[in-house]
Amino acid sequence: MESAEAPAPYRVGRWLPSDEAFLARWLDAMIHKTHAEPRPLQPVIADLRDLIESDPAIFMLFNQMFEQVPRRPPYDKDPTGKPQVRDYPHMLQLLNTVLTHAPEFERNGLVGCPINTIFDWSMGTSAGMAAFLNARVNAELKKVLNAWGRFLSSSDSTYVLSDHPHKGWFGADARAVMPDFGREFRCNPDEPHHGFRSWDDFFTREFRAGVRPVACPDDERVIVNACESAPYRIARQVSYRDRFWIKAQPYSIVHMLANDTLAPLFAGASVYQAYLSALSYHRWHSPVSGTIRKAYVKDGTYFAEAASHGFDPAGPNDSQSYITEVATRALIFIEADNPDIGLMCMLAVGMAEVSSCQITVYEGQRVRKGDQIGMFHYGGSTHCLIFRPSVKLEFDHHGQKPGLHAANIPVNARIAAVVR
Repeated sequence: MESAEAPAPYRVGRWLPSDEAFLARWLDAMIHKTHAEPRPLQPVIADLRDLIESDPAIFMLFNQMFEQVPRRPPYDKDPTGKPQVRDYPHMLQLLNTVLTHAPEFERNGLVGCPINTIFDWSMGTSAGMAAFLNARVNAELKKVLNAWGRFLSSSDSTYVLSDHPHKGWFGADARAVMPDFGREFRCNPDEPHHGFRSWDDFFTREFRAGVRPVACPDDERVIVNACESAPYRIARQVSYRDRFWIKAQPYSIVHMLANDTLAPLFAGASVYQAYLSALSYHRWHSPVSGTIRKAYVKDGTYFAEAASHGFDPAGPNDSQSYITEVATRALIFIEADNPDIGLMCMLAVGMAEVSSCQITVYEGQRVRKGDQIGMFHYGGSTHCLIFRPSVKLEFDHHGQKPGLHAANIPVNARIAAVVR
């Protein structure tokens, strides 16, 4: 197995800043805003509160998850000397504030996962890990994230699509990081917000024609990158059922594939995993030409971390493989035209609030290599390509080693070829 050895100091995909001081300042500003502008809880937040307070086991966990946060720096301080998020009522107030805010650009400290930031320490406690695996909790969190998604899809969210030099997505700092934005993406710089109707419209932006050509379109031996993503890990001869929660987080095919009836065909499979960046393109494309055999979204967890890594202040850095078994994910089974590939699966995995998976193909549909098959709405954590054990592949990492330090490989670029 090829894998990352040393964890990177930043959050995977740079969805959150590596500088805990920056994260603390952001959270402190959100706390002050919440206290300065108190508002009634939105219905979905009130429903989450009611669940916490009505279920004795969940009530216990949501109290303990804050009590178990270490009482030492950097976990223990806000400007008043108290823990940043002190208890679940405080957590609910902060969530209530986030639901009407869109992510602002920050060149050195993008807070792309504000809800993850609220749970930053508590989700790594034993009580937090148990709470965020609870099915009833995740059902309510899905409602919360859907409510935030509605705001991000509204015109009210366009306030961050401004030319503010530091906080706007078309300001000087953002242009320095994305200098070719106007050339690469479909937009109109002469219109307000470059023509984007909402934050979600901006986030799911499309490349202009010809920007990401399909590698070897007529060579069915060549497999292309399904997302604009960086290689994280390759595993071969993956067990059908394994203890994915232990250290090193081995893949477990039956759990990744949600007990699908097709899962037994992938016992001993090869798995290629890659992750997306906060600044990336977030649509998925077919890695092969073939026919969609089955496609659906499996609901799962949103803030669960792997207990095997203990208290993980950089979560979900150390849970990238673990979440492929438990997180919300889209499963797209494709019968490749090349019989040497045959049936394969593209698994799009959500992470924290970046977990809205939309499949845009249907069962029985013919797709060509490079055709769009889906997208992440405000999100995109990681994805896997899963091949049956009979498929012999030679992977192309474009001169780099898979891991948290890897850089994006363009979508539709060659990532593997069948070896006979």
